Amino acid sequence: MLMATDAAPGRGRAVAALRFAGLMLTGLFAGFLVTVLVLELSLRQFDASVYTQVRQVELRRLDDLASATLLPALVATVALAVTAFRAGARGRAFRFPAAALVLLLLVLVTTVVVNLPVNADQLHWSVQAPPADWAAARDRWQLAHAVRTAAAVLAFGLLGAAPAAGTGAAPAR
Repeated sequence: MLMATDAAPGRGRAVAALRFAGLMLTGLFAGFLVTVLVLELSLRQFDASVYTQVRQVELRRLDDLASATLLPALVATVALAVTAFRAGARGRAFRFPAAALVLLLLVLVTTVVVNLPVNADQLHWSVQAPPADWAAARDRWQLAHAVRTAAAVLAFGLLGAAPAAGTGAAPAR
């Protein structure tokens, strides 16, 4: 449910808009990660040169798209969790946005700790002569990417399943 009712109609519309924004931004981000995961899994059947060339093409702009969707999704999810907490929401109305926030923070930490350093290294790889350990770097990046993809998809699901704070929805038992 994306609509929220509240004693103050303006506040209810603001909460509904915030929920919509959080859900859409998180969904766009999760969908982006799923798309990259499919591409990365497809690349596993190719050699080091093909993998390196595709990764270098990906890295030209995909990091920008990731930032443009993850950071606003984080902000919206923080706002949703804080709004639910301040409204005194309990049960799913608070726990689901809070859990989604934890999952999105896991995505951010995984990205910063694993994916971005590998990305930085891959930008300097030679397409004609990738490093000898290219497959290990690929595997590390892809495993971390699978973790962050699963976390983002779960966060999206939690935001979609969360009742709006202030709707009078019965808390989950």
